[in-house]
Amino acid sequence: MHAGYRPLLLSAAIAVCAVLAAAPPARAEIDGHGPDAWRVTGVSRGDALNARMGPGTIYPVIGTFAHDERDLQLITCVPFYTMAHFSRMTEAEIDALPPRWCLMRSADMTKAGWVAQRYLIGEGYEPADTSASSSQPVAGGDPVSEAQDVVRALYEAADLVRVGGRNPLDPANAGAYFSSEVVATLRSQPLQVDPVYGAQDFQGSVSEPEPDPDQPMFRGMITINVEIVNFGRPHTAVFRLRADPGQPGAPIRIFRIEHDGWSFP
Repeated sequence: MHAGYRPLLLSAAIAVCAVLAAAPPARAEIDGHGPDAWRVTGVSRGDALNARMGPGTIYPVIGTFAHDERDLQLITCVPFYTMAHFSRMTEAEIDALPPRWCLMRSADMTKAGWVAQRYLIGEGYEPADTSASSSQPVAGGDPVSEAQDVVRALYEAADLVRVGGRNPLDPANAGAYFSSEVVATLRSQPLQVDPVYGAQDFQGSVSEPEPDPDQPMFRGMITINVEIVNFGRPHTAVFRLRADPGQPGAPIRIFRIEHDGWSFP
């Protein structure tokens, strides 16, 4: 079993389940952008995911979830932050966080415990296969592939501006690429630097948008990287996307773009 098997502590498991059963159902994300149900991923068939008394391997195992357990309910995670907090953090701050652990319970509330977040994925989501060509379609409405399409369309639109195309940074057009919050920012604040290219002027090349190789999706947020060479200087533009409930159908939209040393908005 993952993180080492220890005998089940039945009394502790009953105590945890009793507390959770009395608590009201919790949403996966406070800001409403995360999945409402989760499943186990990355655990081999015939193995099981340990559920512990606390958030770490120093705590005793009090139960297990099956390698393919579904419809898990998330109570909370540590370190704790909302998507608003996470979107404001720098890459260095994110990297400095300890591994995340989440308190989960089964759909029938008979099992509960802390598990390593890396073994969880939202119901309806699939891990991105970054080894495959991004030009290959992904069946089943894969959100990472959809995010790639949004970023790709943004650069295609930006390129067409030079021949009279509609500017994707115009608030009238921006909703096709950006979240409602970003569109509001574009309406209220004049741009000093083009956030698509990370510079006032652009002359160079842009790579195919690719999912982040380390963490393409995390708690409803998708990360897409684009390699930009501008006047001979390379850098990586990092796009953060998530479902936007402020638009009909809650499409996946960009809510943050990060360039070397700065971000928009």
